[in-house]
Amino acid sequence: MARPATPADGIAWVTGASSGIGEALVHRLVSQGWRVAVTARRAEALTALAQAHPGQVAVFAADVSDTAAMAQTLSAIERDFGPIALAVLNAGVYLPVDSRRPDPELFRRTFDVNLMGVVNGLAPLIPAMLGRGRGHVLIISSATGFGGMPTAAAYGASKAALINMAESLRIELEPLGLRVQVATPGFVETPAQDDNGFPKPFMISAQRAAQYLTYGLTSGAVELSFPRRFTWMLKALYALPKRLYIPLVRKQTGWDGDHPDWPK
Repeated sequence: MARPATPADGIAWVTGASSGIGEALVHRLVSQGWRVAVTARRAEALTALAQAHPGQVAVFAADVSDTAAMAQTLSAIERDFGPIALAVLNAGVYLPVDSRRPDPELFRRTFDVNLMGVVNGLAPLIPAMLGRGRGHVLIISSATGFGGMPTAAAYGASKAALINMAESLRIELEPLGLRVQVATPGFVETPAQDDNGFPKPFMISAQRAAQYLTYGLTSGAVELSFPRRFTWMLKALYALPKRLYIPLVRKQTGWDGDHPDWPK
């Protein structure tokens, strides 16, 4: 059976490392002895991260939505920095959707980054790990993937897809030595939350999220869901019949008829 990766097995690779959870996680991994390859579009932010950890962090800037670029990036990482033992596929965007006027471009951009960005990393990564007979992949989804939320028609759908995909991958790949986990965090203080207008109970810092993740990487958990007070409550809510939970979600998020964005 697959086991958690350690720094003795190779390097870590974190996508979406230029800010938020990804950036905080890089600091945590380095403190635990990992050498980390970092990927995002903003090369200057990645360079600052690498300068904070000389010799421990290497920059490989790329757009995760670009299939060819991601294949080239993985090849460059393994050639120039070392074999990837742990991959945290974290890059994501939150683009709020007005359900009264659905914009196909918002859905396309969301899925290009949140879903296809993960697929583009997995496509070259899995064969490389299988060739070594071991590997560890953590896919960052969201508690929003449990069920519908206002303005999250695109984001939540992309994150639900990641949860399902991670389960499918684990079924097939764990017997071959590859460990697959999925994280479903609640609200985390990141730039993406600035576009999210409804209340955010139990919000935690990116640093606290990184602590949860690094602990979960060494655990036997399939799903890293945190903070538990919120995510377990949310799962219980979505387990209710839809005729009950949909009005509750409206009320808890302020979309019960008095929301300022509703038509007058």
